[in-house]
Amino acid sequence: MTARLRTMGAGDLTAVTELERELFPEDAWSWEMFAREVSATGYGRYYLVAEAAGRVVGYAGLLAHRPGAARRGGPQPAGQADVLTMAVTTSHWGQGIGSALLSALLDEAARRGCTEVFLEVRADNPRAQQLYRRHGFTEAGLRRGYYQPSGVDAIVMRRPANPVPAAPANPVPATGKDHT
Repeated sequence: MTARLRTMGAGDLTAVTELERELFPEDAWSWEMFAREVSATGYGRYYLVAEAAGRVVGYAGLLAHRPGAARRGGPQPAGQADVLTMAVTTSHWGQGIGSALLSALLDEAARRGCTEVFLEVRADNPRAQQLYRRHGFTEAGLRRGYYQPSGVDAIVMRRPANPVPAAPANPVPATGKDHT
């Protein structure tokens, strides 16, 4: 991998939003959406960027509460985590960055005591689907017209805490995102 991973901060929002619009022009998250997510780290959010040569080349986000973490309505036990978003710029595909970002999110979910991880992936993004399968995710359902305003379906995928390793495959970083 040619990039280093680090926690996403407020100073990364412009670069992340530009990358988001480049990769997902029809249904990109706004700067304000990313700002709300990054500022909610105390509420179970965990966001990373991949940086190469001083430039953000990828990002990913997770929602995973720690056991007993306070939340509206009382403590929220750990158990389920959700990959909220993930993307890698096309100029850095094939370098293992998507796999590194996803592995870091899965490691964080495990540290928080989660027993399973869910995500939604665009039905028209087989490259990302392949990445998730290599990391032990399986299809759990379909959300018709989930991505808006494009109307593209989302495949819901699930991964148990200790999945059976998938058969080896050529590394392919994710190119899609997973909105919740």
